[in-house]
Parts: sequence; structure tokens; C-alpha cells
Amino acid sequence: MPNPEQTTRIETGQGFIAALDQSGGSTPKALRLYGIEEDEYGSEQDMFDLIHKMRSRIVKSPAFTGDRVLGAILFEMTMDRDIDGKPTAKFLWEDKGVVPFLKVDKGLLPEENGVQLLKDMPELDALCERAVANGVYGTKMRSVISAANADGIKAVVDQQFDVGLQILSHGLMPIIEPEVTITIADKAEAEDMLRDAILARLDALEDGTRVMLKLSLPEVENEYKPLIDHPNVLKVVALSGGYDRDEANSRLSKQTGMIASFSRALTEGLSDKQSDSDFDTVLDTAVQAIRDASVAG
Repeated sequence: MPNPEQTTRIETGQGFIAALDQSGGSTPKALRLYGIEEDEYGSEQDMFDLIHKMRSRIVKSPAFTGDRVLGAILFEMTMDRDIDGKPTAKFLWEDKGVVPFLKVDKGLLPEENGVQLLKDMPELDALCERAVANGVYGTKMRSVISAANADGIKAVVDQQFDVGLQILSHGLMPIIEPEVTITIADKAEAEDMLRDAILARLDALEDGTRVMLKLSLPEVENEYKPLIDHPNVLKVVALSGGYDRDEANSRLSKQTGMIASFSRALTEGLSDKQSDSDFDTVLDTAVQAIRDASVAG
């Protein structure tokens, strides 16, 4: 069973979940937005050292505290590293009161039927065991929906729930993330299909079995309220999906019971070149604005 104290924190806390899980493919862009160009590091190892330094700076900031940040999603390499000599997940919970999650997917398959399914994860059981040993509470895996294709959306949801049950068997809380691309013309229709497909799988879960959901901010206000209210759902969180922070917060504040799990919108405006004072001020403004939007509904 997931840690009961951490479950209560996620269920009742007044805040949001920070997504600090950029993987190898998205790290150069994340560093560039942070003010570090690709010619400033030579190797992949240097790149990962720099992104860990950025994440550590965020986590150690006085702006990043458990009264506003309920949880944080980590990249596998971040889980395996330390902050101030303590494993990252343990530092988050013990020093910051922030519940640690782990990104477990290994990327996406090519698009078919308007969606991208998860690549196979043959190492998932071993990774879940390492996560438990590291004090991680839950996991996250992201699929992508780029068209209102009922067959494709059902395939995404079925795969996510099947993998979610495997993760639950390790005593971890799965965050199921079928992301709808925000730029598609039929986004609202895709979201209707997604809501119904998720409801069908939620209804099939045993009583007392709970999952979390991470969904794109919807076109229709409270589109996902039936999911938020479902007894088999611990929490529904929103990804920013490419919206800037102001737009993401505006959309989020209209969704009752949905909280943020932002990545780019959280780190917007942060720079490697900032003084610690300026960095903390910018981060504090972002954290407060995202927290306020999360509890507005």
C-alpha cells in the first residue's frame, strides 16, 4: 500500500505537484529555457549534471515547500542522485514535506490511430522495486493523443490502466497520463472520448483501488469532474501542455477539484544566471500563482 501519510497529503493538501521529470530528449530544451546553451556542455553526462543542479536549486529554494508544493515528479536519474548528500526522494519528503513521484515510461511509439502508446517497459518491475527502496510514493507515465480517434484513445487508456495495475502491485500510486495535444482542432471531441474511456476503466476497478490521473487542461469547464468525483480516483492533476503560465493558471482556476502538475509553467522565468535572491523571488511568484490556481476551484 502507498504510504498513508503521503496519501492524505496528496488528497487533502492545498497545493500542486511540481513536474521535475524532463528526460534525455527534453533536457536540452529545458536547459536552454534556463539560460544554458548546448555549447556550454560537452557530454551527455555534463548535460545531466547541469539539469540535476537546476532541479536541486529549485528543490532547495525556500520558495519550494510542502505547504504549497504537495509532490514532485522525478526523472529516474534524479531519483538516483543526491541533494546535500541525501537521496533526492528522501530529501523531498524528509526535508521539504514534498511527496516524491517517479517518471517510469521509456518514451512513445510512433503515432497510430491518432495516438502514441507507451514503449514496452520490460524493466518496470525492477524499477518499481528501486523506487520503493528509495522512498518514492508513486509513478507517472505519459501517452499522447493527437486526434479524436475512439479506437486509438481506448488503446491508450487500456494500456495506461493495465500498466497502472502492475505499478499498484508494488505498493506505488500510479499517475495515469494520457495527454491530449493542446493544438489539435478536435481537442474537445477527443476529451469527451477520453473522459468516457477512463470512466469505463475506473468503474471496472475493485472497490478501494485508487489511481491518479494527469490530464491536459480541457476546452470545456469541468469536463473531468466525473473523474475527479469518482471513488477510485485519489486526485486529478493538470499538465500545462505548452500553455504559458498565465493561460495555464487561468484555465486551471475554472476546473473544480483539479490541481496543477506543471513543468515548463513552473520554471518559466528562471535562469542559471540569476542571483539566488532573484531566482527565489521568481520561483516564489510562480509557486504562489500555481498554488492559487490549484485551490481556486
